[in-house]
Amino acid sequence: MTFDQAVLFALFAAVFGLLLWGRWRYDLVAFAALLAGVVLGVVPAGEAFSGFGHPATLVVALVLIVSAGLVRSGAVFLITRTLVESGRGLGAHIALMGGVGAVLSAFMNNVAALALLMPVDIQTARKAGRAPGLSLMPLSFATILGGMATLIGTPPNIIIAAIREETLGEPFRMFDFAPVGGAAALAGLAFVALIGWRLIPARENAAGASEAQLAPYIAELTVGEESGLIGKRLGELDEEAEKADVAILGLIRDGKRRYGRSVAAILREGDALVIEAEPEALDEFRSALKLDFADAARQEKLTAAGEGLELLELVVPETARIRGRSAQAIGLSWRQSAVLLGISRQGRRITHHIRQTKIEAGDILLLLCPRGRSADVADWLGCLPLAARGLAVTSNDKTWAAIGLFAAAVLAASVGLLYLPVALGLVAVGYVLLKILPVAEIYDHVEWPVVVLLGSMIPLGAALDSSGGTALIAGALTTLTEGLPAWAVLTVLMVVTMTLSDVLNNTATAIVAAPVGIQMADTLGVSPDPFLMAVAVAASAAFLTPIGHKNNTLVLGPGGYRFGDYWRMGLPLEVLVIAVSIPAILVFWPL
Repeated sequence: MTFDQAVLFALFAAVFGLLLWGRWRYDLVAFAALLAGVVLGVVPAGEAFSGFGHPATLVVALVLIVSAGLVRSGAVFLITRTLVESGRGLGAHIALMGGVGAVLSAFMNNVAALALLMPVDIQTARKAGRAPGLSLMPLSFATILGGMATLIGTPPNIIIAAIREETLGEPFRMFDFAPVGGAAALAGLAFVALIGWRLIPARENAAGASEAQLAPYIAELTVGEESGLIGKRLGELDEEAEKADVAILGLIRDGKRRYGRSVAAILREGDALVIEAEPEALDEFRSALKLDFADAARQEKLTAAGEGLELLELVVPETARIRGRSAQAIGLSWRQSAVLLGISRQGRRITHHIRQTKIEAGDILLLLCPRGRSADVADWLGCLPLAARGLAVTSNDKTWAAIGLFAAAVLAASVGLLYLPVALGLVAVGYVLLKILPVAEIYDHVEWPVVVLLGSMIPLGAALDSSGGTALIAGALTTLTEGLPAWAVLTVLMVVTMTLSDVLNNTATAIVAAPVGIQMADTLGVSPDPFLMAVAVAASAAFLTPIGHKNNTLVLGPGGYRFGDYWRMGLPLEVLVIAVSIPAILVFWPL
C-alpha cells in the first residue's frame, strides 16, 4: 500500500465514521475531507473543486428544480386527486399509492416524490380512520424502489452513469436501468403491497399524524394578564382538562419548568401550562379557559396581521433550517410571526421549554401562524407540511405545459438528441419563463448539502481510483470470492454495497462502490456493466434503518415508528431485491 493510498483510505474511514456518528452534517464532513486531501497532497489542487461542475452534481440539482416545477404546476396532484380514495382497503390503497409513488420517483427525485405524496397518504388515513403508520413506510419504500428504474430517479444512478462515461467513454442512458431496476421495483412493490405492510408492528399509540390517532403534542398555553385563572390552583383545571381530553403535565414559571405536576401551585400572570394533547383538543381547552398561545409580546405579534390564525403541522427533515436549533434561537416569532405551539416526538419526553427545545429530524411541529402564511413559514423552516392546506397549487392553468415540456426533455435525452443536463436545464429555464417557478425561489429548491456532498466526494473518489486504492479493495473482494461463479461474486458485491447504504449516505456509497465494481470486473476479465448495475440497485436499496435513506427519515415521526421497525419489512425486501436483480443483470447485461 502506497502513502497516497493509506492517506485516502484513512480519509474515507474518517468520513464514514463521522457519518455514522452523526455529530456533524454530512456535507461538512465531506468538504472537510476534500480540503484535507488537498492539504495532504493526495488530491491535486487543480482538481479539488471539479466535482461541483461534474454532470452528476448538475443533474441532481436540476432534478430538484424540475420536481418543484411539477409540484407548482399541479401536475402531480392532477394524478393523486383522481386516483386516491379513502374507502379502499388498506392493501389496495398501498398498492395504488405505491404504484403512483414509484412512477413519479422514476421521473423525479424520490425524496420530492415522497414529499408530494406523504400529505395525500396522511389525509387519506384520516378520512379512513386508520393510522398512517400502516401505509407511510410502504410508501417510502415504494418511492425508493421506483427511483431505481431510470437515470434521474435517484442520485446513485446518476453517479454511476457518470462514472461509466469517464471509464468506458459512454454513460448509461435514461432507461438503461429499467430492465434490472424496474424488475426489482415491480417485485418489491408486489411484496410491499401484499405482505410487507403486514410486518409493520401494530401499536395503539403509534398512529403518527392521523387526526384520530395522532401521537399527542407536548404544547404550552399561557395565562394572560386578565385571565380568570389567576389565583386558582393548577389542580383545579383537571376537570376541564378531562372534558377536553387534555393532560396537564406541569407548569413553567419565569422560563423554568417546576418540579412535578405542581397541582398545588397558585397560577400567576405569565405562567405557561405544559399540555399533552391533539391539536383540536388543545384548541378546545385553550378556548374554554381563555388561555393564550404565547406570552403577551408574541401574542400581539402573532395577531398583528389581522387576517386570523391557522394551525400548521410540519415534519422536520434532516436538511431543515430549524433542525438542531430551537424556535427561540432561530427567531421564529419575530422573523415569521409564527409561534411553535407543540412538538410531537415519538416515545421520548420533552423536558425543556418548548421554545427552547432543540428540534430533531423526524419531529412533528405544531405551529400557529397568520392565515395565508403557512406555506411561507414551512418553506422558510425547510419543513414538510402534513396537511394539504400547506401545499397550495399556484399554477393550475400551466399543468399541461409543465408536463409537455418535461416529457419533451426526457424524450430528447432518451434518444440522445440532447445531453441530459442540458435537457433538464432547458426545462428549468422554461419553467421560469412560463412563470411556473418564480426566479427568486428557484435556488431554494436545490438541496445544497447534497450538492456539497457530491462535489466533495467525487474528487476524493477519483483520487482513490487513480492511486490504485479501488484496485486494492476489488482485489480483496475478488480473493474472497475466488472460485465462485459470477452470480455469487455479484451477490457479494451487492450485499457489501447494500450494507454500506443502510448506514451511510447512498450517494457516498455509490461513489466508492462503483469503481470497486469496475475493478472486480477487470480482474475477472468480464464486462463492467453487470457490476455497475449491481452497485446501482444495491446503493439505492436502503430499507433496514431510518437513516439509510432520507425518505425513511421523513416518515419516522409521522408514522410513529421506532428505529427497529424498519428491518421487519426491510430485510426480506432487501433479500428479494437481490434475488430478483442478480438473474435480471445476468440476462440483460451479460458478462
